[in-house]
Amino acid sequence: MAVKIRLRRMGAKKAPFYRIVVADSRYPRDGRFIEEIGYYDPTKNPSVIKVDEEKAKKWISNGAQPTDTVKALLKVNGVL
Repeated sequence: MAVKIRLRRMGAKKAPFYRIVVADSRYPRDGRFIEEIGYYDPTKNPSVIKVDEEKAKKWISNGAQPTDTVKALLKVNGVL
């Protein structure tokens, strides 16, 4: 099972809001997920990033691979 840390799109049309989730890579983008570890709101100025650092570090140590976008968000938040 290839586990990814990725974004799940929420919100209305042209007003995106993302949840940072841990999911099996075979599931669809907005489909089933294992655990929610934070959120990202790019519509605010400055954008809001909230991540549970303990959960993120636990999943990364267990082998979950963050996507490129999530990796950048984790670096900004100081998790990586």
